[in-house]
Amino acid sequence: MKVISLTQWSRLASPRRLSRSLLPLLGITVFLLLWHLLAGQVQTSLGTLPGPVQTSQQLVNLVQEHKMERDRERQFYARQIARNQALLEKNPDAEVRIRTFNGRPTFFDQILTSLKTVAAGFALATAIAIPTGIALGLNKSLYQALNPVVQLLKPVSPLAWLPLVTIVVSALYVSPEPLVSKSFLISLFTVTLCCLWPTLINTAVGVAGMDKDLINVSKMLRLGSLTHVRQIVLPSAIPMIFTGLRLSLGVAWMVLIAAEMLAQNPGLGKFVWDEFQNGSSDSMARIMVAVVVIGLIGYLLDRLMLTLQQTLSWDKTSASR
Repeated sequence: MKVISLTQWSRLASPRRLSRSLLPLLGITVFLLLWHLLAGQVQTSLGTLPGPVQTSQQLVNLVQEHKMERDRERQFYARQIARNQALLEKNPDAEVRIRTFNGRPTFFDQILTSLKTVAAGFALATAIAIPTGIALGLNKSLYQALNPVVQLLKPVSPLAWLPLVTIVVSALYVSPEPLVSKSFLISLFTVTLCCLWPTLINTAVGVAGMDKDLINVSKMLRLGSLTHVRQIVLPSAIPMIFTGLRLSLGVAWMVLIAAEMLAQNPGLGKFVWDEFQNGSSDSMARIMVAVVVIGLIGYLLDRLMLTLQQTLSWDKTSASR
C-alpha cells in the first residue's frame, strides 16, 4: 500500500481548500454583477431599481441614523440626570424620576426586535414539537390518531393564523401593566403555530425509524422509559430532529417577516412596509437593504443550527449538507 507523506497530503488538500473558498466567492461575485447589470434596466415610478452600490450607500445612511438616534438617547438621559441632580442639591427630599426615551426605532432596533421574537417563537415551537414528535414516534396508535390533525394544520398560512391569534391575544391578554406587548405575543404565537410542524414530523419519523437492534438492546438492559428516551431514542433521532429544526427555523424567520408586515408589529417586516408606504426616492434602496439583511440573517441562523448539529450529532457528515 502506498503511503502518502504529510507534504504530499498538504499539496493535495490545498487545492481542495482553495476551491471551497473560491467557489462561494465566485458565486457571490456573479450574483452582484448580474444584480448591477439587470437593476439598471428596471424602471419604476420611483426611478431605477437600486443596484449593489445604491444599496450599500443606504446601508451607510441607516448606520448613521442609528448612531444619531443613540446620541439623542444619551443626551436625553444626560439632561434628566443633570436636572435631577440640580433638584436634589436644592432639596434633598425632592422626588425625582427618569422618563423612558421614546425615540423612533432605527433599522438596527427593528432587526433586534425581530431576532428576539423569532428566537422566542422558535424556542416555544421546539419545546412543543420535540416531545410531541417523540411520543408520536414511539406510539403508533397515537401517531395514527393525531397525524390527520397534523396534516390538516401544517399547510395553514400565517396570513390565516394571524387574525385569529390577534383576536385571541387581544381578548385574553388584558393587563394594566403587561410584562410584554401584545404585538410581541401576536408575532410569537403566529411564528410558533407555523414553524413547529417540520420539527414535529421529522422527530416522529426519526424516532419511528430507529434501528430495531437499539430497541432490543434497551429491552435487554431493561431501561426505564425516560432512560430509554434519553440514551437510545434521542441519540438515534438527532440527525432527523436537527433537519426538522433547520426547516422550522427557516419557516419561522419567513413567517415573522410576513406577520410583521401584515399586522404592523415592530420588526424588519414593519420597516419594509413603512418604507413602501413612504414612497421616497430612497425607499427602494432601503427596502433592498432590508431584503439583503433578511436573507443574510436567515443564512446565519441556518449555519448556527448546523454548527449546533455538528456539536451534538454523531453524524459529522452533515457539514457537507
